[in-house]
Amino acid sequence: MIKGLVTKCQGGLYTVLLDEKIDGEELVSVRGRGAFRHEKIVLLSGDRVELERNDDGSFFCKGILERKNSLIRPPLANLDYIFVVIPCKKPMPSLEVVDKMIAIAEYNKIEPVIIISKSDLDDQFAKEMYKIYKSSGFDAFITSSQSNEGVEDIKEYLLKITKEQDPICAFAGASGAGKSTLLNALFPKLSLETGALSEKIERGKNTTRTTELFSLREQLDGARGGYLADTPGFSLLDFERFDFFSLSDLLGTFRDLNAVSEQCRYTKCSHTKEQGCAILEKVKTGEIEKSRHQSYVALFEILKKKPTWKK
Repeated sequence: MIKGLVTKCQGGLYTVLLDEKIDGEELVSVRGRGAFRHEKIVLLSGDRVELERNDDGSFFCKGILERKNSLIRPPLANLDYIFVVIPCKKPMPSLEVVDKMIAIAEYNKIEPVIIISKSDLDDQFAKEMYKIYKSSGFDAFITSSQSNEGVEDIKEYLLKITKEQDPICAFAGASGAGKSTLLNALFPKLSLETGALSEKIERGKNTTRTTELFSLREQLDGARGGYLADTPGFSLLDFERFDFFSLSDLLGTFRDLNAVSEQCRYTKCSHTKEQGCAILEKVKTGEIEKSRHQSYVALFEILKKKPTWKK
């Protein structure tokens, strides 16, 4: 059986990196079998697939191997790490939005890594943000495009995680967070757009962008494997209109809160207002960050109001 990794999807044509070269070719263009359309099966960048050859030597996708996860936007499968870029200022970050993104990642078994950017604009605030997420159990980095602070540390982190696996990684952040500038510093061969032009493209109402995987081995000197997803962004964070997970899943997406939830005196504690709740007690003492609990409560209220038939 011929197997490979989908690295790019464009219309009904897919680029697949073969596990083993065939006729000297490593990358091939394939189409899905006709039944995919009727079964509403959509191939995504990051999918592991099985291929077969037509009589004319061309390839078609016979099936998709089991996915670890799949996302709506960007259209991406089997993501392992998401590097969440949070600016100190310009624009001021919304920690609730950041925590929503982290919760979606946690639910999909994607490891969030926190990057605080633009530390040169407010070094003290950068350190406070670092403390919030480091103490909540996440790997975190402080960066500055002015001084190049943190870039080598992130490179070392990427080199470390590619030693024993071939992870698929993506960088996410609000427009203006400094994501493109950081990616250019990390991966100069990509030559990504930055500044006003990039922001204009991201805001375009009818812009269609392809999610493509790039080899970390080719982009980062010393990396043994893995892939970088060049994505149009993680923008569907509206929990009232979209279904990421249900209320019963919420606690499990906040690792710092979930770790102490069993200490509660109530078996059905909502961890929002109950007297004697172990989580609320640790928020009071500072062992759990206040902003993290506020984000949890905000999501709790949204998910609580959703009709069960929509979940």
